[in-house]
Amino acid sequence: MVGGSSKGIGEAIARQLADSGARVILMARNEGKMKTIVSELPTDKGQKHQYLVVDFSNFDTFKKTIADFFEQHSIDILVNNTQGPQAGGALEKNVEDYQKAFDFLFKSVVFTTELALKNMQEKKWGRIINVASISVKEPLNYLALSNSIRAAVVTWAKSLAFDVAKDGITVNNVLTGYFDTDRIAQLNVTKAEKLGIPPSEVRSAMEAQVPMKRIGKPEEYGFLVAFLASDQSAYVTGTNIPIDGGLLKSF
Repeated sequence: MVGGSSKGIGEAIARQLADSGARVILMARNEGKMKTIVSELPTDKGQKHQYLVVDFSNFDTFKKTIADFFEQHSIDILVNNTQGPQAGGALEKNVEDYQKAFDFLFKSVVFTTELALKNMQEKKWGRIINVASISVKEPLNYLALSNSIRAAVVTWAKSLAFDVAKDGITVNNVLTGYFDTDRIAQLNVTKAEKLGIPPSEVRSAMEAQVPMKRIGKPEEYGFLVAFLASDQSAYVTGTNIPIDGGLLKSF
């Protein structure tokens, strides 16, 4: 099951997992886009892919939808990924903004993971991979909501990793750097408006920070997650893996 998989990094992860032989369940708001993606995923290994329409921004409806799903289904690999919260500095946000971000960035992740764990613990095998952000290590001042709540997800995941490792379940966070997605393009426009410069200059400055001097491709992200979802990653758990511009920087 891959969250936020109708586009961007989530879609790239879903495609790579399907290419690797997994049966994939897409999860996002855009039903039309997910239908198209499902029809394009490979089925040469007998996979039967499907999708689940959810709205991460409405936790009450999300909770019901996910609970109903797990009444009838189980999964072996969970990729927790949602849309990012609105950009803005700490002085621009109020407590209600943080609560909304907490609901869809933290509560949705914890709730879905709790439901998925039952089957994983029974099978003594499972993979939980959280799409996080490099900003949990070095906060970006224009992403106050993301900095705060994703940091909570990362520390929760570290705690969980210790509890479930004995059951053959690994838990890892991927700290996302700069990847060529709609989200990055939107953030660049916001940052450019504040600085009074063209978005192209923001992108150029971003590329200059990456050792390979380019923005990462979403499919490269998919390769890393496919590894973390495999048997080969059995001893990689409780880690925060920074990935930036197509370059895996460190474990």
